[in-house]
Parts: sequence; C-alpha cells; structure tokens
Amino acid sequence: MGCKVTIDSASLMNKGLEVIEAKWLFDLAPEQISVLVHPQSIIHSLVHFADGSVKAQLGVPDMRVPILYALSYPDRFQSDLPRLELNQCKALTFSDPDTKKFRNLSLAYEAIRKGGNMPCILNAANEMSVKAFLDEKIGFTQMPDIVEYTMENSLFSATPDLGFLEFTDSSARETALSYINKLQKER
Repeated sequence: MGCKVTIDSASLMNKGLEVIEAKWLFDLAPEQISVLVHPQSIIHSLVHFADGSVKAQLGVPDMRVPILYALSYPDRFQSDLPRLELNQCKALTFSDPDTKKFRNLSLAYEAIRKGGNMPCILNAANEMSVKAFLDEKIGFTQMPDIVEYTMENSLFSATPDLGFLEFTDSSARETALSYINKLQKER
C-alpha cells in the first residue's frame, strides 16, 4: 500500500478521508456517513436505501479490484484477479471504531462539519504528522495531537477560493511543522 497509506490505515485517518470523499461524491451530510471496523476486509461499502434495503460491495481484500472498477467504469473489464469465494468466509464481523483511541476519525468528522477550508487543514496536518512519524521525529500517538493543534491554530474560511486553499495548505503545513519541532524538543 505504501508507507503513508499504511500509517493512515493504522490511525484510521484513511477512513476519515474516505468520509470526506463520500460527503462530496454523494452530497451527504456527515451524519449520513458512518464507519464500521470490519477486520475481514470483505465488505468494502454498504449503502442504506430509503426502503430499508442495503446494498453491499464485496470482494477479496485486494485494492486492485476497486481500482480496476474505477478505471473501467461504467464497464467491467475481464481480469485474472482473485475471486471472492463466499463459502470460504467463516464470519463477517463488524464493530464501531474506538474514536477515543483513534482520534483522527473524529477530527475528520469535525473538519467536514465545520466545512470551508478545514478539510484542507486536516489533510495538510496529517501529511506532515505521518512524515514526522516515518522520520521518527514523533510517536504514533502524537499524530492526532498535531492534526488537532493545526486545526485549532489555522486561519479558517467558510468559503475559500482556490488561491486561499493553496495558502491554507502551505500555512497549515508550517503550523504543523512548528508544533512537530516543539514536540521533538520535548522528547
């Protein structure tokens, strides 16, 4: 998956970023989007419909399948990728995420509720915190602290234009780096 995606998965920031994507892709309110922990990684998404039915997208835990679908949409390309054998699935389990332990998910929800440039701030701070963790400048549990600090100490705009989003990204990275340096000195 790559180092950043692996760290984002471990911290649940990947789910937070997916919540932000779903909000924009499907024009949903944050309250309409929920995250479930599914250790088997067989069910990739669930959609609840007005009539009470639920549709699920199932597949082997291999990102090549959804990537192939995204690249071929609306068609389906033939592939030699592994197939899901439902009779081989022993159990499908689900639980709510522990948002106290994995604060990044809560911070992502906070960012989309606030709107404006806050998701941009969240993303910039996350990228800086992951890099600092991979460079061994901070500990794993300090990453949400950096994201939260940056969200609280960045200039907010409810209606940013592209230029302001570019400024936001740059200044949020500087704010995050400043806090990372402070944390590093305290170590």
